[in-house]
Amino acid sequence: MTDPEFMDRAEALLQSVEASCDRINDETDADIDNQRVGGMVTLVFRNGTQIIVNLQKPLHEVWMAAKAGGFHYKFDGERWMDTKGNGEFFENLTRYAAQQAGQPLHFA
Repeated sequence: MTDPEFMDRAEALLQSVEASCDRINDETDADIDNQRVGGMVTLVFRNGTQIIVNLQKPLHEVWMAAKAGGFHYKFDGERWMDTKGNGEFFENLTRYAAQQAGQPLHFA
């Protein structure tokens, strides 16, 4: 994957995270504060915990830091998959965000 291809796909991922936060806030009382600075989105939950998603352009990876740990994702041609075989980005973000918010959430 070229750098421009990575940036296009990674930008789409970050925009999807932001749009999911907006939708979740409209549909639930989760009250997720999402802040974007460049290639990084920080989700802040009501209890003060955070999930940080940021781009690692030189590695063509997306990194996620949550209470559950730190995770690296690469695009496999269809989806962003954990580099250690621990699943797909949005499935994991859904699980970790729900744990931190204390309620069911869905990111897509």
